[in-house]
Amino acid sequence: MNVIDIQGLVKRFGNNTAIDGLDLQVSAGRTFAFLGPNGAGKTTTLRIMTGLAKATSGKVIIEGVEVGGAQYPPIGYLPDTPNFYNWMTPRQFLTYTANLHHMEKPPIGAVLERVGLSEVAQKRIGGFSRGMKQRLGLAQALLHKPRVLLLDEPVSALDPAGRKEILNIMSDLHGQITVFFSTHILNDAERICDEIAILNKGKLILQAERETLLAQYVHPIFEIDTLPQELPALRTLAEALKQIPWIRRIEMHGARLRLAVSDVSVAQRALLPLCASIPILRFEMLSATLEDIFLSLTEGETHESVPDSVAQGTA
Repeated sequence: MNVIDIQGLVKRFGNNTAIDGLDLQVSAGRTFAFLGPNGAGKTTTLRIMTGLAKATSGKVIIEGVEVGGAQYPPIGYLPDTPNFYNWMTPRQFLTYTANLHHMEKPPIGAVLERVGLSEVAQKRIGGFSRGMKQRLGLAQALLHKPRVLLLDEPVSALDPAGRKEILNIMSDLHGQITVFFSTHILNDAERICDEIAILNKGKLILQAERETLLAQYVHPIFEIDTLPQELPALRTLAEALKQIPWIRRIEMHGARLRLAVSDVSVAQRALLPLCASIPILRFEMLSATLEDIFLSLTEGETHESVPDSVAQGTA
């Protein structure tokens, strides 16, 4: 059963088309990652899904309820930057939220426990870290027991510890409710999602199961590490490799060269001799990650798409 059904969604701002005929379906109980580069239309889509923005055309149906109609769909929502009354405590804020939902016996204690804020329930929100505020935002989104949880970039501005906390909470929700979250942090999506959709320039590029996507689009990656003082030589090598047709994409991360190839057997034989001009600390063939697939689909399959990263020595 599809609990989220997006049909022919279009959103225009003047002459700019932010969402261009989006069709998307999500089944019950899934953890669904909505991916795309900045400006792809992810936040606009989520705002339409919550009723905070109105579509130019098309419709969104959540749990059988059309967004923007007389009824409000059973959703919880966490924006990318949740705002609070800093003089309130978490318990006061959730009480306020419960009143907005006309809840007689809100499970405030249980929700605070779930997001790990029980010990600070009586402290003022103004002194909280960004990660603690994000957890409180999740608490308010979960308080009324929604069947669908919509999260806009829930971990993008957090440090590694804060990201881990939020991802653990999202992982614990798996199978209990449908979680639909946007992100451009691909390692996080790969870690917790069941299914992935990739949006680029307002258009849906693909939608697939995570494992299917990884299996279907995997192209091996070669990594070459050298000494930091050899960085100029590594850049020269990268420029030379740009001319080779079986090399799809070139990235540089410090003194590491990362190459996506189209012909593995040729690369295994020919790549190492091509690197003989520099001292090599490590040469390894790796499986592609979701990030590699994402870059291939949103930037194109050829290394010409990233000439600046090669020239500057950055990814």
